[in-house]
Amino acid sequence: MSPVPQERSSRMSGGGRRVRDLLATGERSFSFEFFPPKDAAGVTALWKALRELEPLRPTFVSVTYGAGGSSRDTTIEITQRIARETTMTPMAHLTCVGHTRDELRSIVGAYADAGVRNVLTLRGDPPGGPGTAWTPTDGGLTYADELVALVRSLGDFSVGVAAFPEGHRDAADLDADIAVLRRKQDAGAEFAITEMVLRASDYFGLLERARAAGVTIPVLPGIMPITNLRQIARMAELSGREVPADVVARVTRFEGDAEAVRAEGTAIAAELCEELLRGDAPGLHFYTLNRSRATREIYADLALPVA
Repeated sequence: MSPVPQERSSRMSGGGRRVRDLLATGERSFSFEFFPPKDAAGVTALWKALRELEPLRPTFVSVTYGAGGSSRDTTIEITQRIARETTMTPMAHLTCVGHTRDELRSIVGAYADAGVRNVLTLRGDPPGGPGTAWTPTDGGLTYADELVALVRSLGDFSVGVAAFPEGHRDAADLDADIAVLRRKQDAGAEFAITEMVLRASDYFGLLERARAAGVTIPVLPGIMPITNLRQIARMAELSGREVPADVVARVTRFEGDAEAVRAEGTAIAAELCEELLRGDAPGLHFYTLNRSRATREIYADLALPVA
């Protein structure tokens, strides 16, 4: 793998840093996403991954938010600890699912009290799961752009949103999907993160549509190394997509050898990252699944700097 030249200044981060300001430096952004653990063993694994990834000097790290607020308190606790105990800048997720406007205001206030100033605002999946009809909560919000506007009205938060390389599964077509992204920008969104990119051409197609529609905010491609093909295929299915046939073919050659599957999947992700960076993507957002090994190996393949 040929190295991707990259210079980043050494910086100390924390909860008070705004992602919009970090992205505005012009340096490429490298960020990691985690989910709230369900038990003590999961907490240990999460903090092990965080500490192993901290030397990579991420621009920010994000913590997901369970459907209907099922992990709200844990998300707040994790983001608070990241802000307090590490050099990393945390970003919390927030969805419209299962909350009234007043509840959403209270949650944003709890994030602010925890020292978190970055929020990824999402409509969220319908309560019945992806592909089912969306039913808003009484007294709640229907669209992500409404949540963007709400968060921005509550203080000096840096607000991000989701973008979809192949279009959201509920969008009528790609033009309708981009129109939604434009509305989120108009409501105050300052950056976007895509769901996992399966082909670089999908990401570049998204950018082309976005720029044509007047979307100017940075759009960070989401990367998920394939360490388990069945798991990735299921995630793609939930978003109404399929894993590319060439990727499936490369990984299934090693079926039955978990370590070889993981190695090939990581190599595929590294190749994708290199193509995205050489195409001037503003950075990479890694879906870590609360593990660090694959991400660290991709960093090494791309010759990215570490502390």
